[in-house]
Amino acid sequence: MHFEGSQTIAAPIEKVWQLLMDPQQIGPCLPGFQGIEVEDAQHFKALVGVGVGFVKAKFTMDVSVVDQDPPTKATARAHGVAPISAVDVTSTMTLHDEGSDTTQLQWAADVVVSGTLASLGARLLTSTARKMTGQFFNCIARKLEEPAGNTGS
Repeated sequence: MHFEGSQTIAAPIEKVWQLLMDPQQIGPCLPGFQGIEVEDAQHFKALVGVGVGFVKAKFTMDVSVVDQDPPTKATARAHGVAPISAVDVTSTMTLHDEGSDTTQLQWAADVVVSGTLASLGARLLTSTARKMTGQFFNCIARKLEEPAGNTGS
């Protein structure tokens, strides 16, 4: 499955880049996020619960930043396993400075699912993946656009 989109974020490109490269910041934006273990600046593991229709799975995702050109482009790969399924994701994010403390984020993700989740049918799987991807990038935008000192409580 291939997904892509773009989002305008009311934050300077350096701030957007810094957040996107911080696993502690982006981990909680993963839908179904349950925990994170940072190995180093380019590798982390995330525990994520996913539900597609009536099937629920808890994935351990190994995530690696495999290429980056600060502060404009990064590519990450993730491999996740659950008792009933597996998922592989390659995602690319490109940032464009739009001036006036505004950044355009363009993203693309290629997702391959195998196992029980893959058997649910492309339509159900695609709509769930599209919804989860949107939630992730909306969370990133909210974190970057929060007024300074807002703790979110």
